[in-house]
Amino acid sequence: MRKISILLLAITLSVFVSCKEEKKETTTTEDVKTTKQFVVKPEATSVKWTAYKTTDKVGVNGEFTTVKFDNKSGATPEEALNNLSFSIPVSSLFTNDATNTRDAKIKNSFFGSMIDTDLISGTLKYKDSKYVASLTMNGVTHDLPLEVGIEDERRVTLKGTMDLNNWNAIEALNALNKVCFDLHKGADGVSKTWEDVAIQIETYLREK
Repeated sequence: MRKISILLLAITLSVFVSCKEEKKETTTTEDVKTTKQFVVKPEATSVKWTAYKTTDKVGVNGEFTTVKFDNKSGATPEEALNNLSFSIPVSSLFTNDATNTRDAKIKNSFFGSMIDTDLISGTLKYKDSKYVASLTMNGVTHDLPLEVGIEDERRVTLKGTMDLNNWNAIEALNALNKVCFDLHKGADGVSKTWEDVAIQIETYLREK
């Protein structure tokens, strides 16, 4: 009878230890899941824009080839993007102009007419399921609402439309239109450079 009792005790202890080890393994797996972190990949980020000329509103495409981000991560894509600060050197502007004259005109006449001509800077903010970029240009900080798409928790697209009035940039726009006066004429003979600029940012989140 004593041998049976000892055997039962050994089996009970074995089951208890086995359950304890299994529970510990499950907890460890959950810990791994919660420590996943996302960060923005600067080298996989593009900042493209479309400005408009003539009364027919013909698009002129360009991009900034360099964008810098603060070192920030988050457990979700939304958390990684929220409060992410960035800066864009104006010198990285590129329009792929065949005449090789457009870029200099935009840099010198448009951005050159502004305050703080070297950088565009800002911070992405995510609140109430909406994104805005608190954008600083020409010494003015103003919120730019953004439409955001996230695919596979990795590929992020942000779109918005800047109204240059909100950054007190109409004088700079007029300076650009002056040096591009004939080039911005349409079939009606009217030279026009529009105040709105479409922005599209594409980036990729990597797992840290």
